[in-house]
Amino acid sequence: QVRLVESGGGLVQPGGSLRLSCAASGFLLRLFTLGWYRQAPGKQREMVATISSGGSTNYADSVKGRFTISRDSAKNTSNLQMNSLKPEDTAVYYCNAHLFSTDYWGQGTQVTVSA
Repeated sequence: QVRLVESGGGLVQPGGSLRLSCAASGFLLRLFTLGWYRQAPGKQREMVATISSGGSTNYADSVKGRFTISRDSAKNTSNLQMNSLKPEDTAVYYCNAHLFSTDYWGQGTQVTVSA
């Protein structure tokens, strides 16, 4: 069964850090472009960061310099290191794996940034 499972979300104070992980099962991530997306209440889902199979990265302007996406083929995982978090980063974060016409999504993990 193909699955993506996110973990690492939670409540953090402004300026704090969180590390999200996405574990894949039922398929290998190494050929896929991996991404993290987020959706805040009342807003559309937006791209946060992506990393290609070759390691090229792309970030939303709002997170550049604060977030880092990575992938670990040996562990079949994707990670998102989030530093200097802001209240506007509050959202449900989703892991995505994309290859040609195939898209897999995780169930999402809540990140709340609040004092």
